[in-house]
Amino acid sequence: MLRKLLYLFIIQFVVVSTFAQKQNNIVGSVKTNLSWLASDSLKGRYPGTAEDAVTASFIRSEFEKAGLSFFSNNAFQSFEVVTSVQPGAGNMLAIDGVSGTYTTDFSVFGFSSNASIDSEVVFAGFGMIIETDELKWNDYENLDVKGKWVLVLKGDPEPENNDSKFIPFADTRTKAMYAKDKGAAGILFIGGAKNNPKDEITPLLFERSVVSSGIAALDLKAVWASKLLFNHLPALDSLEKLMMLGVKPYKYKTFCKVSGSAELVQHKVTTQNIVGYVEGTDETLKNEYIVIGAHYDHLGFGGEGSGSRMPDTVAVHYGADDNASGVSGIIDLAARITKNKDGFKRSLIVVAFGAEEMGLLGSRFFVKNLPIKKENIIAMLNFDMIGRMNEKQSISVGGTGTAVQWESMLTEYAAGTGLSMAYSPEGFGASDHASFYADNIPVLFFSTGAHADYHTPDDVSDRINYQGITMILDFGETLLKKLLNSPDKLTFQEAGPKERTGGRRGFKVTLGIMPDFTSTETDGLGVGGVTKGAPAERAGLMKGDKIVGLNGMPVGTIYDYMNRLKQLKPGQRVNVDVVRNGEKMVFIVDL
Repeated sequence: MLRKLLYLFIIQFVVVSTFAQKQNNIVGSVKTNLSWLASDSLKGRYPGTAEDAVTASFIRSEFEKAGLSFFSNNAFQSFEVVTSVQPGAGNMLAIDGVSGTYTTDFSVFGFSSNASIDSEVVFAGFGMIIETDELKWNDYENLDVKGKWVLVLKGDPEPENNDSKFIPFADTRTKAMYAKDKGAAGILFIGGAKNNPKDEITPLLFERSVVSSGIAALDLKAVWASKLLFNHLPALDSLEKLMMLGVKPYKYKTFCKVSGSAELVQHKVTTQNIVGYVEGTDETLKNEYIVIGAHYDHLGFGGEGSGSRMPDTVAVHYGADDNASGVSGIIDLAARITKNKDGFKRSLIVVAFGAEEMGLLGSRFFVKNLPIKKENIIAMLNFDMIGRMNEKQSISVGGTGTAVQWESMLTEYAAGTGLSMAYSPEGFGASDHASFYADNIPVLFFSTGAHADYHTPDDVSDRINYQGITMILDFGETLLKKLLNSPDKLTFQEAGPKERTGGRRGFKVTLGIMPDFTSTETDGLGVGGVTKGAPAERAGLMKGDKIVGLNGMPVGTIYDYMNRLKQLKPGQRVNVDVVRNGEKMVFIVDL
């Protein structure tokens, strides 16, 4: 008996020791890669930088070590992105022949179009057109602004009211849209003492979206411009007070002429996705693929317009959790799959995406330029921010509604793992899986969620829960084995965003579509998905449509679309102009 107990003890010790050694090996590998990706030397992995290229080469090397092959013997899938806008040499402004100095007397908004305009100036108050049940306001009443400069005040009539109903309509881009609607060639912004007490002009900031407003947009320094523009009007601050009281702008004329030009130069760089694969063993199923992916880019040194939650702090944004954790995770998963001596029936594609932080650009490019046929992709698993598991061992899994089998499969394989899973059915989301879901591919999105260090310089490798990552990767491996070996395909189903009837300031209705947020086109808004049972689906809109108008008003960009929505109300009937396969169509949508 004693000998038997001793034997069992030895066996148990060996098993436990072997398991612990395996866990330590996994943690060690992931930690080494993650720490390097989130190191000072890579300076935040901003797209198009030298550090971005070094990161890509490192990931390629790790893919190769993991046993992955490369399509056409090339791991890199290169594409261009716009990373900044710079002022061109042609920015100029002269009021009645008196020239201003760029950055001192005036500036150009990052959403401005390039244009030169020589015309009279029409004053249009706060430059707002609002038609809702609660608020009616039209600063363009009795004004002809076609082909002219429009002069508008910054802010709104209630600058001291933080709950003002004007707030959703008072931003500069929205006002530029109103001016464009009325046919203006350009818009000039100036601030009175109530809405712009420090007389600040907006510096040229790069928005991560480079979609222009369609007209020239300039910001004026009041101390310089007011004495020229308001020579025949009440003083600027007096005029601001009158507009706040609701006096109609058409009663006041500037009698001024302005010659002005806006010129912005986009800075384009090349970045890349890194793509590897391992071929399956089954003669038939090897032509079908499971894709796992994670984005490797981050915010560089942060700053205004970068997406940093500390925009005033210029410092390395390490991105340890976002998303060095996901990249080190898919490298480890790739190694696990390739080291299986019996192999797997289906093939596996592993992708590290570039430029995710700039709008899912890498994954969108990959889906549009696949190395294999799109219909041969069975599923996509996305790992983004998997490094901050809490004490409850919680993990968020998005996209569970995109395949009929997902939830039952996840529940089965999660049993006994210690993981507490929170399911979210939606296929769209702010990460790379959304690009695949938009093309009817079942997706899953694994994450341990946001935290206080998200998009700040404090997202560092010392705060990563490496044992938590290992738990997620163990689960991911189990799920991958099932997907790679099962002869059955997943059944795709649409799982668009849930209807949202409140909680978003300025929006009371929704058509029930998911816009294509990554598009930089200005001739309409692509429909990335349509929610089942929502107004858009009931009216006949479909994924792939392009919305070009709402109620007779043009929609050229995502910003136009969102600003048009602000004017709509529940129960309203809306005409939606759509282009489908090159054909113009009109749909009647009941909200």
